[in-house]
Amino acid sequence: MKKLSEIFSVRYGHSLELNRLILSDEKNGIPFISRKMGDNGVSAYVAPIDGIFPNPAGELTCALSGNGVLTTFIQQRPYYTGFHIACLNPLEELSLAQLLYYCICIHANRFRFSWGRQANRTLKNILLPSLDEIPKWVYSINLDYYYNASHPLRSEPVELNIDDWKWYFLSDLFNIAKGKRLTKANMTQGDVPFIGSIDNNNGLSSFVGQMPIHEGNTITVNYNGSVAEAFYQPKPFWASDDVNVLYPKFSMNSAIALFIITVIRQEKYRFNYGRKWHLERMEHSQIKLPKKSDGTPDYTYMETYIKSLPFSSQIA
Repeated sequence: MKKLSEIFSVRYGHSLELNRLILSDEKNGIPFISRKMGDNGVSAYVAPIDGIFPNPAGELTCALSGNGVLTTFIQQRPYYTGFHIACLNPLEELSLAQLLYYCICIHANRFRFSWGRQANRTLKNILLPSLDEIPKWVYSINLDYYYNASHPLRSEPVELNIDDWKWYFLSDLFNIAKGKRLTKANMTQGDVPFIGSIDNNNGLSSFVGQMPIHEGNTITVNYNGSVAEAFYQPKPFWASDDVNVLYPKFSMNSAIALFIITVIRQEKYRFNYGRKWHLERMEHSQIKLPKKSDGTPDYTYMETYIKSLPFSSQIA
């Protein structure tokens, strides 16, 4: 193991204030890096600043404080930074795979810090694996796997106009079934997805050895816990008793399901811990969808719209 300062030179960023800068666009502007946890730390794109040179591409940026403390990204374009950002320049040439690995290693130390304990003084002393200690799997990863992942399936944009949509009962569109209780004590090890009432990871809580109780190409909606979170399930699965399962009465694919899921989530405000979205209530609930001239849901439009969005090329 080596200290971070033995692998990277460490310096503070520009400490600029975004509200004093001129905003630009992604194509022509310079990335402004903040303590943001997502989007590679990019808060905005700004116009060049007279007398201030952007930091060079190829460096790591690391948040030194805030909720995203030690969030670390590779900056592949010259960039500016806001306050409390450290810039890490490798002391010797490192590959993209090695840099990504060090981003993960640095971030794994965030448990040492909090709002009251920033990383300003101690970042350089964090211990990281030396180059010789980097595991072999790091070099086996195909970094081009997600090349062009942000591309849509369709190049032509599709306009979204909700003025002409129509309300439909969920029970007219789906057969709704309940999940079934399965305690941790009774779970066995296996590869069947177990869908719980959580709000992330596509509802996947774990994998179990029990036989699936619901079919794939369905939608799961939490009626308890994280109420109204909805996910598309492509494979057969087990759903907990806090989850309702929507079996389509129409020909559904992943793109159509993603459209409907987004609409279902807009109903979240109607429900909470005191007002569950149980099966009987769900059967009498309505959602608003695009319609055809004959008044039936326009599933072709839903599919086309989803396939026009960025990253839709990754839809299975």
